[in-house]
Amino acid sequence: MGEYGKYAVYILASRKYGALYIGVTGNLLGRVVTHREEWLKGFTSRYHIHSLVYFEQFDAPGDAIVREKQLKKWRRAWKIDLIEKTNPEWNDLFDGIVY
Repeated sequence: MGEYGKYAVYILASRKYGALYIGVTGNLLGRVVTHREEWLKGFTSRYHIHSLVYFEQFDAPGDAIVREKQLKKWRRAWKIDLIEKTNPEWNDLFDGIVY
């Protein structure tokens, strides 16, 4: 898994400007697959939030958790600005980290 084995904070979206979900994980690929396949019932499966539109990586789990909590407190407009700074088209980034 190489560089993508680090801890990550990620944002998933149902579509451009749609419902957003922020999470933290030590296995980004596995977590995104879990959301996509709707293996766990909840917010992301209810609103079909499957597209990985943003992520940040951290070496330490505590740093990732602090960042996740920070982003969850942000206003929606700030989250959208964060996504659009690096991913203005809201492309699904999943394939780029798999290959």
